[in-house]
Amino acid sequence: MSLSGSLYASFRSLRSPVDFTLTSLRCPFKPLNLYHGRSHCLVPRSSVMEQKNVEDQPKSAEKPTPASRSCIFIEDYGFEGISIGGHETCIIVPKLKVAFDIGRCPQRAISQDFLFISHAHLDHIGGIPMYVATRGLYNMKPPTIIVPSCVKEKVEKLFEIHRQLDGSELEHNLIGLDVGETFDMGKGLMAKAFKTYHVIPSQGYVIYSVRKKLKAEYLGLPSKEIKNLKESGVEITGTKLVPEVAFTGDTMADFIVDQANADVMNAKVLIMETTFVNDSMTVEHAREHGHTHLSEVVALSDKFNNKGILFIHFSARHRVEEIQTAMKNLPKRLQERSHAFLEGW
Repeated sequence: MSLSGSLYASFRSLRSPVDFTLTSLRCPFKPLNLYHGRSHCLVPRSSVMEQKNVEDQPKSAEKPTPASRSCIFIEDYGFEGISIGGHETCIIVPKLKVAFDIGRCPQRAISQDFLFISHAHLDHIGGIPMYVATRGLYNMKPPTIIVPSCVKEKVEKLFEIHRQLDGSELEHNLIGLDVGETFDMGKGLMAKAFKTYHVIPSQGYVIYSVRKKLKAEYLGLPSKEIKNLKESGVEITGTKLVPEVAFTGDTMADFIVDQANADVMNAKVLIMETTFVNDSMTVEHAREHGHTHLSEVVALSDKFNNKGILFIHFSARHRVEEIQTAMKNLPKRLQERSHAFLEGW
């Protein structure tokens, strides 16, 4: 039986897709320890069996309560997910309905309408078929997936193989984006790809809020006159793009000094990798593997104009205590804006 068929048969008795929420399935169990970090929640068979006869319960029975989840709040945004270098990275921004990279497809990512893939290493893209399949399982609208244009054809082939294996449609909207190109997300949001420096083709993304602003020549005019101008067909407003959230994916520190990436360094929140954080690994080693060392961030700290910086993708060679110590030792101006994403550790 196909993925869609077997899972649908298993879950159909839970409740209809209309009133069933993905968050109600979030696993309340602690993740398993692996390589200093932790993997995804594994739901014991008994917990599924206890829910299988939900239809037999009285209609007044309460819906499952969503389990608590870790979330880091920076500026106006909450950030969830998991990120362990070489194992899995998926950063979720619920306010934007966005997941940056998909890792092995953590459950919370399924409810995000937009998926932005930075590059094709499996710890960043491996869960992409499951992401699409699970949304289809719950009759959610097909997601929009943005990938570097150079890998779009290969991703299309990947989905075709899974269609043949699974027998399901795997509906989605796949967009190839080159560095510098933009994508209109609707609802006053726009995404733009920017250049990053990894060992395979890669790119990061900036999400902008699109705001209408009265043109300078009309500032100070009486409201009635402005209204008349507008009604006569005069374009009285201009568009202002405000960089809200930027995500690097895997990259060397070179993106910091790339003049084309000014909006990245001015975004309200920058999500960036710092795979290595202390002298146990050298800057040369980080660069050889296409990554950033925290010491490079310190050396270039004057380039960061972000209100908040979320460091992700720490190597599993590090212990939590090492990462926390490195954060405490950052220069004050950088430290007061910095956050270490340790979900999954």
